[in-house]
Amino acid sequence: MSHVIASVAGRCLAAATIVLTLTAAQAQTQPTPAPAPTVPNASQPEPSAAQLAAARSLVLASGMSRSFEPMVPQLADQIVPMLTRTRPELKANLTAVVAKLQPEFLKKGDEMIDMAARIYARHMSETELEQAAAFFNSPVGKKYVEVQPAMLDEVVVAMQTWTQTLSTYMMTRVHDEMKAKGQDF
Repeated sequence: MSHVIASVAGRCLAAATIVLTLTAAQAQTQPTPAPAPTVPNASQPEPSAAQLAAARSLVLASGMSRSFEPMVPQLADQIVPMLTRTRPELKANLTAVVAKLQPEFLKKGDEMIDMAARIYARHMSETELEQAAAFFNSPVGKKYVEVQPAMLDEVVVAMQTWTQTLSTYMMTRVHDEMKAKGQDF
């Protein structure tokens, strides 16, 4: 009888672990809703031109702008396939028009850099922004920016493994505590 209970408990534990793991994986693959835009506090003064320049330098030096760079080409690459689904005869002309407009579209990427700079400037003083940019412009800061994508990739993999291990551990502990109270599942 205890073997049957242990078997059922083991299957329940395994199922719960799978559900928790799949839920965590699904949460990682589903786009998270964009956070509400931060509204500057009315009591906060608008950032100065020097503060915005320092913030822009930080956005560029920190490598943050790298995450914006592929967005414009990716959006541009979607135009022709999207519009030619219903109008395939437009493909040649659409391709030419998108290619012609590409430089104009690429300039739009600067808008996101400026938006990020404005956000940074609302949260940090000009001196803090300059000091942070100085770090990222230093040899160690440049190294950090260079290796950051690879490090983040490894952290994501490690986090997935850790999450699975933690999920199993937590379910085991809950099971053990419930069993100690005479309630097995």
